[in-house]
This record gives sequence, C-alpha cells and structure tokens, in this order.
Amino acid sequence: MSPDRAKPSLVVISGPTGSGKTTIAKRLVTELPRAVFSVSHTTRQPRPGEKDGKDYHFITEDAFRKMVDAGEFLEWAAVHGQLYGTHRSEWEKAAAAGLDLILDIDVQGGAQVLASDPSAVLIFILPPSFEEMLSRVTKRRGEKHFDLERRLRTALDELDFAGGYHYNVKNGELRLAVEEVKEILGTAGKKCSPLEEERNELKRKIENWLREKDVQS
Repeated sequence: MSPDRAKPSLVVISGPTGSGKTTIAKRLVTELPRAVFSVSHTTRQPRPGEKDGKDYHFITEDAFRKMVDAGEFLEWAAVHGQLYGTHRSEWEKAAAAGLDLILDIDVQGGAQVLASDPSAVLIFILPPSFEEMLSRVTKRRGEKHFDLERRLRTALDELDFAGGYHYNVKNGELRLAVEEVKEILGTAGKKCSPLEEERNELKRKIENWLREKDVQS
C-alpha cells in the first residue's frame, strides 16, 4: 500500500463462493506489514481447522441479532442462510494502530462499508472458471445446511454487483492474483477493471447449470 497515505484504509475483498477470496485476503495480511485481517462474527458452524477468534467469532443467531439491534456492526448480511458481520471495534482498533483493515465480506456488506466510508477500496475476486468454482464448492457438501443451488443463485446476484466495485481480479493463479491486489492497493487512485466479458461468461454457465437442474427435477 502507498507508504505516504495519510490514514488507514478499509479494504473490502468480495467474490462468489469458490472464488478464493478468503485465501487472498489472508495472504495479503501476511505479506503487507500495514494490514490486518478483520475477524467477522458469524452464526455458521466452524469448518474443519477453523478456530474461534482467529478465523471467525462463532456465535448464536440470538446473540448476533442482539448485536445488530445494539448497532454494534459496521456491516452485516445474511449469506447462504447464515449471518455475517464486521464489528465496529475491528475498524476502530485497526485505525487507532495506523493499520489498514482487510475485510473478507459479501457484496451486501461491501455496499454498507462504502456508504459508511466512501474512501474504502472495493475489490471483487472472480474464480478462474465455472468448472473450478463448482469443484471447490462441492468439496463443502459435508457442511451443515449446505445448498449448492442456493450458493450458485447467490453467486449470480453477486456478479451483478461486481461491476460497481472499484476493481475486479481473476484468481487464475493465486500468487499472481495476490500480486495484482497488492499492486492495486499500492496505487494512489482508483480505476475500474470490470472484466465484464469474464463475468458474463461465468453468469452464463451458472444459469445453464441451474436451468439443467430445474429440468432434471
């Protein structure tokens, strides 16, 4: 990130299921000395290897709703039937320490963050292909409440939002995608890299898959 920037920044990393956005977000934190990862609160169950307080703050839906009512979240949203939110203290602590905060959140949350802080940088991650996205997502079939069709329908909605993000990055090769995001964060200004053709191709394949599933059922 630009060393002469006057103040810390909010950096939103979003993308459809299977895009690799979380992996990219965490790599950024390990490679950028001024960046910290925002640990979101969620009502979903931990995946194998995930630790409470490190990957997410895992809480009950009742506790989450109470925090919403108290206005404790910078942003929050329902995603794949579960609730996710960024507690305001995450940004307050990072800003006080002079650090940029990396948020791995969905497009609903990204819109909320941008409304709260127009200087936030929004980056949308695209998977390398529909086939690779589908392969990654189907590996999560064992998760509680897993619904592949719902995940893909959500991805269609997210792709419609992607053109409104400051940047779109295709995660064809992780190392190169991380370097591209780092380069984006090191620039002074913002310019849109929409990858419109790639987004439309991904949407077409998702729609075809869903259409075939409807015919089969």
